Amino acid sequence: MAVMRTRNERLANIIALALPAALLAGAWGSQLIGGLYPCEMCHWQRWPHYAALVPAFLAFFVPQRSIRGSLVILAALLIAVSGAIGVAHAGVEYGWWQGFTACTSTVDLSGLSATDRLNAIMRAPVIRCDVAQWTLGGISLAGFNAILSLGGAATILFLMRKAR
Repeated sequence: MAVMRTRNERLANIIALALPAALLAGAWGSQLIGGLYPCEMCHWQRWPHYAALVPAFLAFFVPQRSIRGSLVILAALLIAVSGAIGVAHAGVEYGWWQGFTACTSTVDLSGLSATDRLNAIMRAPVIRCDVAQWTLGGISLAGFNAILSLGGAATILFLMRKAR
């Protein structure tokens, strides 16, 4: 038998779905429209958001309250993981600690001769994890992801706890 959702549960579920979707849309928009290529750590921040979409979406259709709540909490925890990676990445950008990874590149080598591949590699911009490509008020995209993801996850968990 399905138990009705409280207003807080429904709001938590909406945030758990909308927040990672909005952050991913912003990341993809800044990449495809704004020309900001992601470094390796930027990609790391996206994966937990992709994963969070699945349980958050499924929670809208599960009739059992306990399973539904567990799915929303799982989504919140995945969002928090992305936020934690964002903190780590922002710390690397701000020089608070050493980076964990090498730089990445946007070179497309498909269908090129060996000489053309080498030339493409040499002309390719290097996307460094320790340099913020864009900031607003001194906060990088990784910093915004950390703030929004951790704040959103805390809000979701607060709403779920309040609903119990």
